[in-house]
Amino acid sequence: MRVLVALLLASLFGLAQAEEIDRGALPPEGREVMVLIEAGGPFPYRRDGIVFGNFEKNLPVQKRGYYREYTVPTPGVRHRGARRIVCGGWEARRPEVCWYTADHYRSFRKISE
Repeated sequence: MRVLVALLLASLFGLAQAEEIDRGALPPEGREVMVLIEAGGPFPYRRDGIVFGNFEKNLPVQKRGYYREYTVPTPGVRHRGARRIVCGGWEARRPEVCWYTADHYRSFRKISE
């Protein structure tokens, strides 16, 4: 019961640990996007690198401008699709942490090295 209460409180206050995904387990397109992020681009989509607002608070709360989002292309889809990488940090080329979402921000998995 205590564990359940702790998990509930953690999720309410944005303290729950995100499930992780190893960088090597990202889809190939996601691994390519990580290389582009670290190189500072160029990015194939006009909206890549824009500020991610985190309005749903699914990621740890930070000041506006901390998070940036990048499109992970989906093979066979003619639009941007639902897959994104969202990175946090004050230096665009050296993010402190990145997350992967395959469902357009409904859930995130922290990317580990």
